[in-house]
Amino acid sequence: MAQASESLDFSVNNATDKALDRDCTTLSRHVLQQLQSFSADAQDLSALMNRIALAGKLIARRLSRAGLMEGVLGFTGEVNVQGESVKKMDVYANDVFISVFKQSGLVCRLASEEMDEPYYIPENCPIGRYTLLYDPIDGSSNTDTNLSLGSIFSIRQQQGDDNDRQAKDLLSNGRKQIAAGYILYGPSTMLVYTIGKGVHSFTLDPSLGEFILSEENIRIPNHGSVYSVNEGNFWQWEESMREYIRYVHRTEGYTARYSGAMVSDIHRILVQGGVFLYPGTIQKPEGKLRLLYESAPLAFVIEQAGGRATTGLVDILEVVPKKLHQRTPLIIGSKEDVAKVESFIQNGH
Repeated sequence: MAQASESLDFSVNNATDKALDRDCTTLSRHVLQQLQSFSADAQDLSALMNRIALAGKLIARRLSRAGLMEGVLGFTGEVNVQGESVKKMDVYANDVFISVFKQSGLVCRLASEEMDEPYYIPENCPIGRYTLLYDPIDGSSNTDTNLSLGSIFSIRQQQGDDNDRQAKDLLSNGRKQIAAGYILYGPSTMLVYTIGKGVHSFTLDPSLGEFILSEENIRIPNHGSVYSVNEGNFWQWEESMREYIRYVHRTEGYTARYSGAMVSDIHRILVQGGVFLYPGTIQKPEGKLRLLYESAPLAFVIEQAGGRATTGLVDILEVVPKKLHQRTPLIIGSKEDVAKVESFIQNGH
């Protein structure tokens, strides 16, 4: 009887230890563990991820109070560089990232889809070796209806001095990213990231004010039942893309899921498998999504989880942009499902 009691105590203590270990695994600690180093570069990257987490906490707090505060919801009346109407939350979230990284001492430049040109932080530039690229609020059309939203981020190391402030070193393919990920503002706030060593998710614990490890080394299934696309654009697509949609309509086992917030849709596919599509149209074959702020960061995450991301003709991470706000078509998700879409684009079946 005493032996059984000791065994039970050991089991309970073991479970408690594991739970405590997980509760103690914060985002900044996890980055250092991933790099297995306390070098200056490792500490820099840990600090940068910590600043991204702070931006996520501030935005999540604002969103949680949006219906109760004046001046949070609705449009500003302005149009951004993309020709889109700007929401008040877009401006707030963009300002949050700027304010947070002004204090980092590590980031010299920030580039966002909400800004025409990169934002320079002169006081950081003598030592700041990093650039943050980001989409402050993905899916901002969901803001006023209390649906899921996200932020997308990418970190690159600055190449050269950039004395002319043209940021030409950012016009390189997505394999130059040293970290990327997204923050999902849903029923809970979740941060998903990669530094090229797998994909890991963290959930914000409001009682601690910390992002705590949820799952390590997430792997996307090779095939999933979900296809996520705005079928309202059906008649604007090339015939090959319309043929693919007809194929899933007549094939048993497919489920349509589309929220209007790409981070939300991508996260579902990361966990459950499937494919997300945002193709170009006949009139705008370049597509809508921004390569540097949306497509490349998400492609880095999905590839690290064992999936694929492509324009339909070339891997997203191989695309070299010609300008900071370059757009691209995107097909991203499980390997088998992405290959099926590619077969329609390249072969018509």
